[in-house]
Amino acid sequence: METLLEHIKTADPVAGHIALWREVIDAIRPSSPRAGTDEAAVMLDTLTQQLARNPEVRQVLSTAFTRLFTNHKQVSLYVSSGLLPSTGFFTEAAHRISSSLLPQIVDTNYLKDLLTEIFHVKDDEIWVENVPDEIWSAFFKVLLTGCSPSVDATHSGLLPTALTEILEALRMLSYHISAIGLDPEIVRVEPEFEERESPFLAQNAEVVAYLQHYRHWWNHPEVEIESEAHLGVMLDQCKEVLQRVRRRATRESGASLTLTFTLERLRQHLIRIDVILSLLRELHATRALLPLLPHAVALFKETLRAECRKNRLSDFWSTAVSILLTRMTESASKTGEHYITTTRREYFGMLGSAAIGGVVIALMAACKLFIHSEQLPPLTEAILFCLNYGLGFAFIHVIGGTVATKQPDMTANAIAASIEETQQGKTRSLDKLADTVIRTMRSQFAAIVGNLSLSIPVAILLSFIWFYFFGTHYVSPQRAGELIADVSPFGGALFFAGIAGICLFLSGLVAAYYDNLSAYNRIPERLYQLKWAQRWLGLMRLKRIAVYIENNLGALTGNFFFGFMLGGVTALGSLSGLPLDIRHIAFSAAYTGYATASLDFALPLAGILLPTICGVLLIGAVNLLVSFTLTLYVAMRARSITFAQGRNFAFLVLHRFIKQPLAFFFPPRAENTKTDTAADTNSRAT
Repeated sequence: METLLEHIKTADPVAGHIALWREVIDAIRPSSPRAGTDEAAVMLDTLTQQLARNPEVRQVLSTAFTRLFTNHKQVSLYVSSGLLPSTGFFTEAAHRISSSLLPQIVDTNYLKDLLTEIFHVKDDEIWVENVPDEIWSAFFKVLLTGCSPSVDATHSGLLPTALTEILEALRMLSYHISAIGLDPEIVRVEPEFEERESPFLAQNAEVVAYLQHYRHWWNHPEVEIESEAHLGVMLDQCKEVLQRVRRRATRESGASLTLTFTLERLRQHLIRIDVILSLLRELHATRALLPLLPHAVALFKETLRAECRKNRLSDFWSTAVSILLTRMTESASKTGEHYITTTRREYFGMLGSAAIGGVVIALMAACKLFIHSEQLPPLTEAILFCLNYGLGFAFIHVIGGTVATKQPDMTANAIAASIEETQQGKTRSLDKLADTVIRTMRSQFAAIVGNLSLSIPVAILLSFIWFYFFGTHYVSPQRAGELIADVSPFGGALFFAGIAGICLFLSGLVAAYYDNLSAYNRIPERLYQLKWAQRWLGLMRLKRIAVYIENNLGALTGNFFFGFMLGGVTALGSLSGLPLDIRHIAFSAAYTGYATASLDFALPLAGILLPTICGVLLIGAVNLLVSFTLTLYVAMRARSITFAQGRNFAFLVLHRFIKQPLAFFFPPRAENTKTDTAADTNSRAT
């Protein structure tokens, strides 16, 4: 520290201010960016105290600090750092790759580029962010104490350079928002803009007036800034339009990747303009720099992080994936609400629907066993496996059946939406969120029971019928032993069940994607306009088909793709020799039924039967856990939410389980009555 202070005292704060600040940051930088946060905080605090006690050194460093804002252009730092570009995903991805391979020229005339020259070590933003804001504020407070009048907000007359740049940044951000608001994708979702003035244009007029009044107020402090309240109203209207477009795109018109990126850019620009306005409002209230420090430190950390990571493709890809998944998970969350039963009528309806699915799954398992027994060429066998799974799952959906493991990828999104509402202080509380989780678990249990209650008996019945007509078992005793071993929890069954859970998770994303695609491309309306279909099917029949596709395209494609993923994993394992396979609870149960009948029910209770039953149940648990966990994680990440109350919520659910364990498996009569009463009340009110 003493060496640093001596260097500062002898440095040239005018010509050598960049090198001086680079040396200061090098002295503060910890040896490890992640583990050395305390070290950096101690060094920065020590430097602050030394500057406070040594006016001569403080004056040199303050002059160098002033030169950063008077000699370097700042506007680009405020209007582009940390904001998505307008070039689109692929262009920006290519730009980041090329910049990583061949670094761009650093132009120190811009403060934006100067940041990466001063904070030149990889991961500098980590320790800068981890140093508490209070320590940074204290450091900048000492520096501002020795600043020259040219950057002192109390100086009347011409606007200081830093303030002029901030006002110009506000004007440019306003122009950007106006341009984004007129994007054809937004106008498509919000066609009212074609008939009335857009708030995105109106806010620009308010910003221009605000800037004029602000400059006039600077020279005449007794004058009020007239348009400040109007500007706040227009920006609030822009935020309301942003939310409305998002809701419409999710529920009605669908969202393209272009629209998704455009809305995210608009959101980021509105946030940045709020940050700058908060700085200007604080300056208007106090006409001094020191009260601005908390806002300035937050902006400093945000822009520094953006500049230090501007060429990292992983960050851009992560942002892009989160934006895209937001569209897909919001669509899936609406679908997931239909998979969560509340009343006993809905509960038994789920049981019946799952029982239908169990019958079809037993038939699908028989088809797969038959295909396997024919010893077909590997590629032919793989295609037939995929078609058997895909067409079977789609058929289950068409006839109104339910596959138990298809629920988590939908219900997890609904629960994530509930968590978001809880954190935003909306109608839901932790108690209501616990009710949602309990109803979800109860619905999953009903679906599993419904599948297993008929998949096993139907498999046994088909085995008896086959034996009655052909005199042999449908499955040979050797093959039956292999099927029993496949579901043993002591082999690789649980690992393969996890692979099936990943396929379930991916199929949920596929279903949400096609739901969004159907809405965005208006596929049902376009089908209804087919002339040849109108002649062959008639208008009414074609309209019913179009409505069915509108409501079920995502579910049908998700089920079909799920089947192909299951068959594809098995085929990939066979062709490559890798330990890849799938285990699905309903199919494992059906295979167990076929194998048990083939072995004439001669299964030792302790040695084979109990491990087999445990294996089937554990396969189902892994299917559900992997699918639900992945979907919940993605849904929460897409919404950029964390559940800080997770521990309290876990204890709440555990308390509910101890108090009412049956409620996790069967709807209580009180809840059923309460729900029915509320429904009757709503119907009478209507």
